[in-house]
Amino acid sequence: MELFHFPEGLRLGAASAATQIDGDCRESSWYDWYEKGRIKDGSDPDVATRHRERMEEDTALMAGLGIRDYRFGLEWARLEPQEGQFSAEEFACVRKELLLLRDSGIRPLLTIHHFSNPLWFERSGAFLRPDAVAVFLRLVDHVVENLGDLVSEYITINEPNIYAVNGYHGGGFPPGENSFAKTLKVIRRLGQCHRGAYARIHALREKMGYTDTKVSFAHHMRAFAPMNPGSPRDRLCAVLSREIFQGHISRSYLRRGRYADFLAVNYYSRTASHGLCDGVFPGAPHNDLGWEIYPEGICECCRELHALAPELPIYITENGTADNRDRFRRLYLYDHLKALSESGLPVTRYYHWCFVDNFEWLEGFSARFGLVALDTATLARSVKKSGRFYAQMIAEHGVSAEMARELEGEQYPV
Repeated sequence: MELFHFPEGLRLGAASAATQIDGDCRESSWYDWYEKGRIKDGSDPDVATRHRERMEEDTALMAGLGIRDYRFGLEWARLEPQEGQFSAEEFACVRKELLLLRDSGIRPLLTIHHFSNPLWFERSGAFLRPDAVAVFLRLVDHVVENLGDLVSEYITINEPNIYAVNGYHGGGFPPGENSFAKTLKVIRRLGQCHRGAYARIHALREKMGYTDTKVSFAHHMRAFAPMNPGSPRDRLCAVLSREIFQGHISRSYLRRGRYADFLAVNYYSRTASHGLCDGVFPGAPHNDLGWEIYPEGICECCRELHALAPELPIYITENGTADNRDRFRRLYLYDHLKALSESGLPVTRYYHWCFVDNFEWLEGFSARFGLVALDTATLARSVKKSGRFYAQMIAEHGVSAEMARELEGEQYPV
């Protein structure tokens, strides 16, 4: 272990999603999924972390750790509880949080769509609806008109590949379909939504007199490598998997940077390719979900996207690990941020996933990603040792020799 410093301009923050923390929404596709018994540990997203009730506490905790950048999202089902009818009360609640963040010195990065749909949209076909793009852009218009004076940076859609594959190709997300044709159609439709939203957000905020607008989509990327490097079949599968999972989305959504003001990368793991399915190298370090821990992959993914639009800055909009006992999260942070810091890439933001342990979709609370622990019985928060380490990283703008010594002996599971 050795000390290192972050590049000039790199800021560390935290990320979350409304459905995973807020609670108080029974008209979403994910509450419906919970009622159908699809959550591994039976966790209720209507409770989640009760962030809406503890907004002041969570914001103060974040500010106290030195976090000044926060990516959070909207719950569409609350904003538009019935088709075409928007809630002034809900927009007022979001404004309250944005003002609270501003008063605490925390800059927001706002996600408009993060996996969750209103039931009226879900049950009418969601993004397979013929008018889905128009419906989504109507939401975008209302978001910017109501919040655009408080938010300059936006993520239009989070992880279109994960949403489409998990929802429409057997991944277990709602609506639980298994059709490759529908998967491709949803990915294309989400691309239309993103490009339309990009133009709409810029136009609306320009009309409001703002010139600092930045928009992108959060791209879930993985590193891919052949399970057996000596096998031509495995090498081909790695190339094809990369293209199917992320390559074509990168090109079609970005169109050489014309539909992005920054490159937003969500990175967690590497796939060992042996056939067109996920695999893990034998004996590789892994987290509590069995995902390989491969720090070099975050740079591989950034370089892949950077090659398409080298003029744009890079935001790591999600990176973190399932570590229920907080045994190796400090080491994970050290290794990934050291790799980024030494890469020479124009990375200017790093948003850790996540701040407080949250409702982790199909896993419920059985997978813990937070810097802050959540007691699901009492909803009490407590900062983990990794959270304190992250705060030190922010304060030191890197890792000091003393911090590096603390990590000696910390190891990943294999």
